[in-house]
Amino acid sequence: MNAYVMLGVFQTSQKLRTSLRLLSRAGLPPVDLQVQLLRRGRCPQSATFARELHLGPDGPASSPATAPRRLPFSRVAVEDLTFFRKTLPGRAITDPDLVQSSNEDWLKSVRGSSEVLLRPQTTQEVSQILSYCHSRNLAVNPQGGNTGLVGGSVPVYDEIVLSTSLMNSILSFDKISGILTCQAGCVLENLSLYLEERDHIMPLDLGAKGSCQIGGNVATNAGGLRLLRYGSLHGTVLGLEVVLADGQVLDCLSTLRKDNTGYDLKQLFIGSEGTLGVITAVSILCPRKPKSVNVVFLGCETFDQLLKTFQLCKGMLGEILSAFEFLDSECMRLLNTHLKLANPISDCPFYIVIETSGSDSDHDSQKLHNFLEEAMTSLLVTDGTVATEESKIKTLWSMRERVTEALTHDGFTYKYDISLPVERIYQLVTDMRQHLGKRARSVVGYGHVGKTMGREDESGGLPFYSHPSSHFPPAGDGNLHLNVTSSAKDPALLASIEPFVYEWAAKFQGSISAEHGLGLKKRNYIYYSKSRPAVAIMGKMKTLLDPKGILNPYKTLPDDLK
Repeated sequence: MNAYVMLGVFQTSQKLRTSLRLLSRAGLPPVDLQVQLLRRGRCPQSATFARELHLGPDGPASSPATAPRRLPFSRVAVEDLTFFRKTLPGRAITDPDLVQSSNEDWLKSVRGSSEVLLRPQTTQEVSQILSYCHSRNLAVNPQGGNTGLVGGSVPVYDEIVLSTSLMNSILSFDKISGILTCQAGCVLENLSLYLEERDHIMPLDLGAKGSCQIGGNVATNAGGLRLLRYGSLHGTVLGLEVVLADGQVLDCLSTLRKDNTGYDLKQLFIGSEGTLGVITAVSILCPRKPKSVNVVFLGCETFDQLLKTFQLCKGMLGEILSAFEFLDSECMRLLNTHLKLANPISDCPFYIVIETSGSDSDHDSQKLHNFLEEAMTSLLVTDGTVATEESKIKTLWSMRERVTEALTHDGFTYKYDISLPVERIYQLVTDMRQHLGKRARSVVGYGHVGKTMGREDESGGLPFYSHPSSHFPPAGDGNLHLNVTSSAKDPALLASIEPFVYEWAAKFQGSISAEHGLGLKKRNYIYYSKSRPAVAIMGKMKTLLDPKGILNPYKTLPDDLK
């Protein structure tokens, strides 16, 4: 069954009003990230200045998310710069105009006052730098693509920025096993393009793929749009090379899918946010590129209908289901208003992006046709459109991927990344709107409804249900991206949001961070998701691997851990 037959399902149904329009490729315009330049030279008040930037006008009591006092690390001296310049000729940057972009996060919500940006190209150079910084008690901020959303990728005070951007070489790729080994600074989109030429794909895909780096993805355990199909990086990453705080190189860069010899040390660094070591290389299992890809954009009247559509989708699409994303009408309004993206269907309270991928286009088309017919007959969806061509697929995906960009144009954004049981996922958005009333400009919700619950296939290490012979379709939990915007940074509004949002998540056995990590902003809220004994063990691991605490200080772990 071809795409036109499937589209006919929409056109002939009396119960579904369809908008099948010619979709054009929507290019992503550059995001304006210009910031005020830092003052040249050393500023004696830099610590106070940085603290005020993090704290806002209300001072130290404004929020547990604010920066703590600067720890007693050494400050960069002339002899330190001499060493860095000798170790990294031409790549030890001190020009404030060049350093400033590494001091501020993508959201412009956190800004440090680092005066030194180091750009190593090899693991040995990273080792030399950390060994020296450890001996001098100099704090270091590892940085990849700087696309993080919780203040984990930028300095809090004057930490040295250690960028992996020049560590961007692909070391090897095995076409038979699908195992890619590369340096940590490889940009995700570049890896995707490299693999597509070799009939493979990366197991993760993110809206920030044009900037984010694989080392940062691993350090934050990034999820993304393919999590439903291929699982988290805890499963697809086979090996890591990591430089510890004292400069020791830990070589766990295995390419084996099965290795049951002792503790699986690489797992410690996946999601550790650069606090335990600096990831310098990654080996990752990459699936074959699907021969058949379809994307459906649907509209629903209620979130209950959306969840029932997800249940139907799991049952009828099974092994070819690769993504199930949603966004609400407020997201669509922001896309229309700020990015001028036209709604591909009629206005609805909720929208769904479904992707299927498989090896047999006729088989996949028939399954998708049957699913759409049942969804219409059951009155679960009210409108929709299907895309099979690459340009149209990208256009439909942009309706989901560019929500974050649209939010940046709506004002100052408070971002929350919550994991919840699927039946509770949108209730938080509704309750937050009621809780905040008119104090917020916008309260929007979007995210991933499904998450993998499959078992591994011995032949490829990917979830078993991703193979056509499987009978284990995905089960779901909910990952909600809750965003609140205001005209400007508003400490009073923040105090109304936090800890309300974390208490709400904990009440329903959710996680306060499903994908983004804890960073600076969420570190003190960790107890809403983890027990005190668990956090205490994390503190002991940090002390063991980084006894001086020089790696990404003030991040991930709470201030009360001494």
